[in-house]
Amino acid sequence: MDFAYDARTEELRARLLAFMDEYVYPAERTAHEQRARLASPWDTPQVVEDLKAEARRQGLWNLFLPDAEYGAGLTNLQYAPLAEITGHSPQLAPTATNCAAPDTGNMEVLAQFADEAQRKQWLEPLLAGEIRSAFAMTEPEVASSDATNITTHIEREGDEYVVTGRKWYISGAMNPDCRIFIVMGKTDPDGADVRRQQSMVLVPRDTPGVTVHRAMQVFGYEDHYHGGHAEVVFDRARVPVSNLIGEEGGGFAIAQARLGPGRIHHCMRLIGMAERAIELMCRRAVSREAFGKALAQQGVVHNWIADARVTVEQLRLLVLKTAWLMDTVGNRGAHTEIQAIKIATPRAVVDIIDRAIQLHGAGGVSQDFPLAELYAGARTLMIADGPDEVHQRSLARREIKKYL
Repeated sequence: MDFAYDARTEELRARLLAFMDEYVYPAERTAHEQRARLASPWDTPQVVEDLKAEARRQGLWNLFLPDAEYGAGLTNLQYAPLAEITGHSPQLAPTATNCAAPDTGNMEVLAQFADEAQRKQWLEPLLAGEIRSAFAMTEPEVASSDATNITTHIEREGDEYVVTGRKWYISGAMNPDCRIFIVMGKTDPDGADVRRQQSMVLVPRDTPGVTVHRAMQVFGYEDHYHGGHAEVVFDRARVPVSNLIGEEGGGFAIAQARLGPGRIHHCMRLIGMAERAIELMCRRAVSREAFGKALAQQGVVHNWIADARVTVEQLRLLVLKTAWLMDTVGNRGAHTEIQAIKIATPRAVVDIIDRAIQLHGAGGVSQDFPLAELYAGARTLMIADGPDEVHQRSLARREIKKYL
C-alpha cells in the first residue's frame, strides 16, 4: 500500500481545504444565527444553501460516490482524506458537499440496487441536492443491533405493499426536505432463513399512514443540522409493488452493502473531528494561564495533546488501510478491518474530545465552542451503524475461527 495521496486526491484536498477556510468555517456562526430566526428549527438556513451552491460550482460535490456516472468516481482511498476534512465541521461541510449521511448511504443503495424508474424519481433529485432522504431500520421495541429482530411488516396485497411498524432514531426525517424513506421490514417473517426475511421498499413521506411522530434528542440536542432523528409510525402505509428495491428477501444483503462504506465515511469524519479538537486544545493551551503559567506548560496538557496526536495518526493509517482493502479486495475482504475501525475510532475520538472539553472548562460544554456537539456526535457513533459490542463479537469469532 502506498501511503502517498495521488495527484487527483492532492488537488481535491487543496480545493476542499480552501473551501473550508473561505466559506465553511466563517459560515458556522452565521448558520446558528440564521437558524434562531427560522419559523421552524428544522428548516435549512440560507447560508447552507449558499454553501451547497458554491461547493457544486467548484466541483466539490457528491465526492463519496465511486460510480463516475453519479458522483466524482473516486475510490475509497481517494475519498477518505476528503471525508476527514469535512469532519472538521460536521454540521456544515458534509451537507454543503452533498456528502452527508444518511443521504450518502441511500444514494449508494439506489445507485446499486434500484431500477431505472426508481433512480429517475429519487436518485436524481438526491444527487442534485434538491431533496433529502431517510433510512428506516431501527425500532424501539426490539434490540435492533440484531437486524433479524425487526418487526415491521411489509405485506403484499395485490399490486401494493402494506407497511406497518414503528421506527425510531430515523436520521434526517425531521427535515421538511426529506421526501423519501427507505424502509426495512419483513416480507417473509416466518421464513426458514432469518437473513432472507427482510426486504426494502421506498415509502414517500406524504404516503397516507406515515406519521413523523416526534423528534428524538441526542444528549439533549435535537441535531437540527443533521435533519433530526425521528420516531416514525407506518400504519398500513400503502405503496406500489414497484417500490420494492431489488428483490423480496434481499433487504439484509442490501443493508450490509450500505453500511460498509458508511462506516468508513463515519470513521474518516471522526478523525477530522479529532483534529478539530486537537486544534482547539492547542489554541486554548497557549491562550490561558493557571497557577502562574500557561496551560501549554502544564505537564498533564502535554500528555493529553501528545496522546491525541499519536492516536489520530494510528487511526488514520488503519482507516486508510481499510479503504485500500475495500478498493482492492472488496467489502467482504475488508470485513475485519471495517469492524476494527468501527470499534477503535469512535471510542478514541470520544476520549480526545473529552480531554479538549476538560481543557476548556465550562466553555467546553457551552454553545460557544463546537466541542459539546462533537462529543455527542462521536459518542453516538459507538451505537450507530452497529454497537461496538456487535462488531467486537463478530471480529473475535473470526479470529478464534483461525484456530479451530
